[in-house]
Amino acid sequence: MMQSNVEITSKGIRKILKNYNEKLAMAEYIWNGFDAKANKINIDYSANEFGQLDTLSISDNGYGIDLGELTSKFNPFYESEKSVKISSPKHTSIMHGKNGVGRLTFFTFAHIAKWTTTYQKKDELASGSIQINIDSLDNYQPKFFKKPILNKTGTEVSFFNITISKQDLENSIIPFLTCEFCWFLELNKSKNYSISINGETLDFTKNIIDYQDDIEIHYEPSDTKFRVKYIQWSESLHKEFSKYYFLNESEIEVYKDYTTLNKKGDEFFHSVYIKSEFFNDFNFNSNEDDTQTKLFGKAKSSPEYKYLIKEVNKFIREKRKPFLRVYASRLVEKYEQDGILPIYENEWEKRYKKPQLEETLIGLYEAQPKLFTSLNTDQKRTFVRLLDLILDSNERESLFKIIDEVVELDAEEREDLANLFKTSRLNRVIETIKLIEDRYKTFYLLKDLVFNPDLKANEVDHLQKLIESHYWFFGEQYRLVTAAEPKFDEALRRYHYLLYKEDVDKKVQHPNKYKEMDIFACRQNIFNRKIENIVIELKHPNIKIGRNQYIQVDKYLETILSEPEFNAPNMSWEFYLIGNEFDRSDFIERQIESNANHGIPSLIHWHDKGRVKVYAKKWSEIFTDFEIKHNFLNERLKLEREQLTNELQNAKEVVESAQENTAVQLSEINIPTSKNGKS
Repeated sequence: MMQSNVEITSKGIRKILKNYNEKLAMAEYIWNGFDAKANKINIDYSANEFGQLDTLSISDNGYGIDLGELTSKFNPFYESEKSVKISSPKHTSIMHGKNGVGRLTFFTFAHIAKWTTTYQKKDELASGSIQINIDSLDNYQPKFFKKPILNKTGTEVSFFNITISKQDLENSIIPFLTCEFCWFLELNKSKNYSISINGETLDFTKNIIDYQDDIEIHYEPSDTKFRVKYIQWSESLHKEFSKYYFLNESEIEVYKDYTTLNKKGDEFFHSVYIKSEFFNDFNFNSNEDDTQTKLFGKAKSSPEYKYLIKEVNKFIREKRKPFLRVYASRLVEKYEQDGILPIYENEWEKRYKKPQLEETLIGLYEAQPKLFTSLNTDQKRTFVRLLDLILDSNERESLFKIIDEVVELDAEEREDLANLFKTSRLNRVIETIKLIEDRYKTFYLLKDLVFNPDLKANEVDHLQKLIESHYWFFGEQYRLVTAAEPKFDEALRRYHYLLYKEDVDKKVQHPNKYKEMDIFACRQNIFNRKIENIVIELKHPNIKIGRNQYIQVDKYLETILSEPEFNAPNMSWEFYLIGNEFDRSDFIERQIESNANHGIPSLIHWHDKGRVKVYAKKWSEIFTDFEIKHNFLNERLKLEREQLTNELQNAKEVVESAQENTAVQLSEINIPTSKNGKS
């Protein structure tokens, strides 16, 4: 028996190999097998009833370890930590390991490693073993057998006093090995390369998202054909990253290189395998002036190669686009869940600003995912909020310039990003035009309901139905609490839920608690921390407004003032009594005159320093207010009534038409159904 020592201590070896863990170590043993020209690797293990591994071994059918050359395998072990790198070679997949480094990494998951090997010694086979203990990595004992134990070459390394569990192996290490070797096994599929675990072939296809192997690229001027196979992986390929693999006619890898979509900050993991007789005598290291290039043109500078790379890049970029959109959409959803996105308080913002920001974020991610990597929560929130502000301004092009300066963009990315801001702005204009068109359409439809007696519109079935979908007539940002039917108990329950997200039964103690408000809506004003409420009482076009109608609204007012939960100091109330005409009693006119000192048109009641106000308005005033507010946009967009309205025959058709357009103002909160079945 012979005993030798490596040049550094066991402690020094561990220090140099400190970057290895059990997953990387296990991968190194497999790489050692493939480096030894093996095409079959077997991992075998067994565990006890407690899940602890009793046995673990890795075997291969490679050329074995020549025990006569152990000195060259172990002794030249570098003392410098920088000499040992966990990486694969840059331009070839052959000889992944080096200097026997992998053989000493077993200390990450076992105490003892024993190699049993059969190798070719001159014209015959020879066998032997080596054993190394975790406490003396600098000491190895080779043992020569008198006879070969196998009739072919190969090596088996067995591990003892194993520190990892069956669960560690199956749930962590094996998935890691799948990602580590999937690209390599696919590369060498024609050579029947495989990794088996307890007799079962490692199935790396579960790591495949997209697979296409029928791609042909034809360079017609020289009739050169390339067969391309594309794979998108679901998990990272670790240090291999995404690469092109160039294979000659015999499917032997002659070169590999990074694709143009590496390190983009996304998770688009892919491999591209390119086979052609063009690579039989290809010189990947040639320069423009090389004689080979001039004579044969088989180099990177050749038109065939340039055309190939251009077409392949175009293909994988097209493959990447839908992936990035899906991934970006998930990213935006997570941003919303994590509170990164701004909180939009009103329907307008939710319908237009929020989608615009989300679409811009998705577009930015598609153009340059790097913008979103390595950001902490505060940085994400700051970036998104600033983006939201810029989208509201006229500085979109400035944002593009800033991104172009901060992140290195290629020509295609720069064009995509520029188009994004142009398209986003155009989409916003189109959406705004559509909204204004639909508001005008609603305006004319409501006007027809009020002033066209032939439509036979009534208060409950028509006016109320239309207004409950379009209460923006009385102000933006409101949330609908109730519309028709519900009594005050139910109105208070819904109101409480809107404000506090609590669903509790509420009881109002007032004689008028069974009255029913036509429209009751509220909004929370984040700027002055006020809760603003409106109650709208609509009257049939034939009913004129006077004392009796005012008394009806006054009963609502009294009921609300009697309920403390309706009357916090930061709550304000506005009541609107609306009809076609005032009656001849002049009651409404006198109320308006007596409240004229407050300087508010149509005001008929002022209470609690203006916290509670009541208005009486004619429909003509409502329509005039709308036209004044929208006249500028109306002139700019050149809208005409004939383009906006259809020839509708009755009030029901008018209401249905109004409920279908984009101006509809939806309730922002899905209020739970009450015990009596109402929602």
